[in-house]
Amino acid sequence: MTVADTVAPLVRAVLGAQVPVGIRCWDGSRSGPSDAPWQVHIVNRRGLRRLLWAPNDLGFARAYVSGDIDVEGDLLAGLDVLEQVSDPSRGPGVRIDRQTKKALVTAALRLGIIGLPPKPPAEEMKLARGGRRHDKGRDAAAISHHYDVGNDFYRLVLGESMTYSCAYWAQQSEDLGAAQYAKCDLVARKLGLTAGMRVLDVGCGWGTFALHAARHYGVHVVGVTLSQEQADYARKRMVDEGVGELVEIRVQDYRDVTDGPYDAISSIGMAEHVGAAMLATYAADLFALLRPRGRLLNHAISRRPRKPAAKFSKTSFIDRYVFPDGEIEPIATMIEALEGAGFEVRDVEALREHYALTLRAWVGNLDANWDEAVAYSSAGRARVWRLYMAGAALAFAANRLGVNQVLAVKCAERGQSGMPGTRAELLQPSAPIPSPPGLEVPGRGVPSGHLTLDPGAQ
Repeated sequence: MTVADTVAPLVRAVLGAQVPVGIRCWDGSRSGPSDAPWQVHIVNRRGLRRLLWAPNDLGFARAYVSGDIDVEGDLLAGLDVLEQVSDPSRGPGVRIDRQTKKALVTAALRLGIIGLPPKPPAEEMKLARGGRRHDKGRDAAAISHHYDVGNDFYRLVLGESMTYSCAYWAQQSEDLGAAQYAKCDLVARKLGLTAGMRVLDVGCGWGTFALHAARHYGVHVVGVTLSQEQADYARKRMVDEGVGELVEIRVQDYRDVTDGPYDAISSIGMAEHVGAAMLATYAADLFALLRPRGRLLNHAISRRPRKPAAKFSKTSFIDRYVFPDGEIEPIATMIEALEGAGFEVRDVEALREHYALTLRAWVGNLDANWDEAVAYSSAGRARVWRLYMAGAALAFAANRLGVNQVLAVKCAERGQSGMPGTRAELLQPSAPIPSPPGLEVPGRGVPSGHLTLDPGAQ
């Protein structure tokens, strides 16, 4: 019996018997259809040993990231097949049950792969035990792990806009850059930005929203991030783009911002790092930093509510490789925190399908620039991002994850909000600064409608 014949029952147990998959092993043996959307290449015995010691999604991730197991072919197409035969509430993934563990032990004994646990790949992070969850030092380490990968790597994946959050596809024919600037303009309109306002951008990333708000609306922006690489890039970017006098970029925790009041606050893709236990503090701090009638736009990923609520896993692929200490809560939890701090929630918009399109565009960028991405980071890091983004694209498309923009206002005495009377008025530009030639704002003035987006069209 060849190695592939021995391994085939294990692969079927892990992925499901309905999934067409080809298998190629380190001895050259093969099993399964050669035209399957997935071709699993078990490069060496160590790949199976990783699964033996961690028979869950973390073990599979370690084997894939290290290159001990490879998935050849179109990763998104393969995950699409898994999606069609998966549990709709849980989604595609490796099935680690009693039968799978038994098959793994049987294969391990037959192939002689029993041994000590392999060392985890260098890309895996386990935060120091001494740090309290979501204290400032531990949060800084988690952010550095995720964002200080290298600006050149991120530019290949994210595109020239350098925007690491859901784009706004006003039209499916738009390219990624136009959709990202349309998202920035959607946020600016909801915040009611006008020239001279003072804006705080919490988790400013590489400064795309700050640049857009300063250039096209004439506002003064303070952007804060915990990533030194992001800050260095954003500061240079503001000077190069001619808005250096309007934008200040700080390496600073949002809890240390004390120079309010601000006229408006944007938080785009940052609240996922706050943590459930800190949401009340997050909301209260932002509320205190706003002037009366000032607006907050909170753009964040959400998960579907479960009963009982799912516990956060410290041994998941996402926690160890992508978002250490990240926590995603249902949209109701975020709204409750904002209202508990004193905000009045005025508008909620779901952009779930938009994120599925965005992630597919990022996967396409990574695949198209694979060799260069590996050179800028490592093969393991590129594999982490490919697996993470492909899986996330399906999770958004299947409604296991969502992303929402929540607009809230700090009312003045006697409930004065200063908000427009209708949503149509809310989404109109607020006397923006005219765009310089060649720098027109994509998406400006496009009303926010209920789009029917096909995640498979991009």
